[in-house]
Amino acid sequence: MPPTTTAWSPPSARDRLGILRRTRTVAMVGASANPARASNFVATYLLSTAAYEVWFVNPGATEILGRPVYPSLDALPGVPDLVDVFRKPADLPQVLEETIAVGASTLWLQLGLWDEDIAARAEQAGLTVVMDRCLKIEHARFHGGLHLAGFDTGVISSRRRRT
Repeated sequence: MPPTTTAWSPPSARDRLGILRRTRTVAMVGASANPARASNFVATYLLSTAAYEVWFVNPGATEILGRPVYPSLDALPGVPDLVDVFRKPADLPQVLEETIAVGASTLWLQLGLWDEDIAARAEQAGLTVVMDRCLKIEHARFHGGLHLAGFDTGVISSRRRRT
């Protein structure tokens, strides 16, 4: 979680929308085949809703959601625009080094991941950084598909449905 005082300034909503609009390829580092994992839920959403080419990175898996999984960022078939990270905080320095080496333009740290040192180092290397935000939630927010439970109900209303 972000500290109460911070030296790092997150991108504004307008800037995050710009990131999403510029992005064509997403590498999901720490993607999981387990449907109970957040990365699997995000991957399912991105594959079914967003117009991104999505690549999965996990050295312990070979296939997720019927797609190939790559052992590292440098094994991907191309350079990702955005690296979406689902790893523990201790793994962030390694992920940052790989992200810089592969030439990605955005480092996106999922909900719960916040490291100002990593953000500063990434920005010094020319990366755009988003921390403690979910790519799925942000995409849905800007594309009219956000519901309290995090999915698209198909109904545009400020009132809750009666059950």
